[in-house]
Amino acid sequence: MAVVSTPATLEHAVPVMDNAEVLRIRNDFPVLNQLVNGQPLVYLDSGATSQNPLSVIEAEQEFYEQRNAAVHRGAHHLAVEATEVFEDARQTIADFIGADYAETIWTSNATEGLNLLSYALSNAGLWAAQGRGDQALRGLALKPGDEIVVTEMEHHANLIPWQELAFRTGATLRYIPIGDDGSLRMEQAESIIGPRTKVLAFTHASNVLGIINPVRELTALGHAVGALVVLDACQSAPHLPLDVKELDVDFAVFSGHKMLAPTGIGVLYGRQELLDILPPFLTGGSMITTVTMERAEYLPAPQRFEAGTQRISQAVALAAAANYLTETGLDRIHRWEAELGQRMVVGLEGIPGIRVLGPAAGQERIGLAAFDVEGVHAHDVGQFLDSRGIAVRVGHHCAQPLHRRLGLTATTRASAYLYNTTDDVDRFLEAVAGVRAYFRA
Repeated sequence: MAVVSTPATLEHAVPVMDNAEVLRIRNDFPVLNQLVNGQPLVYLDSGATSQNPLSVIEAEQEFYEQRNAAVHRGAHHLAVEATEVFEDARQTIADFIGADYAETIWTSNATEGLNLLSYALSNAGLWAAQGRGDQALRGLALKPGDEIVVTEMEHHANLIPWQELAFRTGATLRYIPIGDDGSLRMEQAESIIGPRTKVLAFTHASNVLGIINPVRELTALGHAVGALVVLDACQSAPHLPLDVKELDVDFAVFSGHKMLAPTGIGVLYGRQELLDILPPFLTGGSMITTVTMERAEYLPAPQRFEAGTQRISQAVALAAAANYLTETGLDRIHRWEAELGQRMVVGLEGIPGIRVLGPAAGQERIGLAAFDVEGVHAHDVGQFLDSRGIAVRVGHHCAQPLHRRLGLTATTRASAYLYNTTDDVDRFLEAVAGVRAYFRA
């Protein structure tokens, strides 16, 4: 198969990755060097969970071998060293996304970050009703008549917390619809986002469609009416350069396990001035200044939102993952994955009975493709591919409303990363081409 050129919008003056470099990169990922059902593993499920390079595995192991102790809670040598590497990791991640140190909050994952934010906004209303906080806090409180706006393509993690916030506060949840090609109906967004909009939450890149949304345009619409803008960066932070200040969003979330790090670690970014007035979500130790038997006073961010024993080794490993991506070059990674994504879409569109979701070939997308095989359930497709050593994702990908809008209940999704080669994609396409014949569809 001929290599498909990258769309012009992705051309950058950066050194181009190629298969030879990717094969060297693969040596850093021990899990990829194995056989599955007698075939070399082709891992195309990084959109769900990525694999870990040796440097990340070793960073977490080294912490437990040399520095394991509670942070912020002791004056002994190990506790001091643990605290230093923990907070150094925070600075690394802040730099990675263009944020300030105190604007970077550890969470277990992006889902927790979004729930933290939605409950903090709920608590803003409770505090305001009880006379706690200042006028700025009262301005964050939602009430009946206010509106929360999301999009029709959201992952459940960026939909359900806002549904529940609307339920708790009496606000109304609205959404920006998509067209048949999966793109947002921006002409409707301009009328949906209005004076009553208090929160605008949307994904940077869709985990199903592969589409990259117009963040700056949406953010401008939200800020023009005084809304808080929340960005789900789970499918962008691992794959393309992310600068939250340049994008001008108020909050952003992403998960470590999608960007070469372990599970159990994620990040919530928030503007300092907003974090310092928001009430905390979890309460307890490590996030207080003074406690009496009647009430407590809370530290500023980030500790304000980090109650209890923290995810120390995971944070250290996430910083190692960020360094790995930075050293490889996120511009280069994005360009390579865009090429792989185009290769997937061109190949899939050429197979009879295949419907590809999202942008057509030649249009910008991240390195994933979700598709439907006529007459064959996605789970059967996934098992067929697994029998050939190819790992993909099947189901609704935590985006049931999006699938329903497109007339589907489930799809198969292949998602590439910096350790995938064009040969991986070609093996995948060759296998998909045999699915309908195998099942006599």
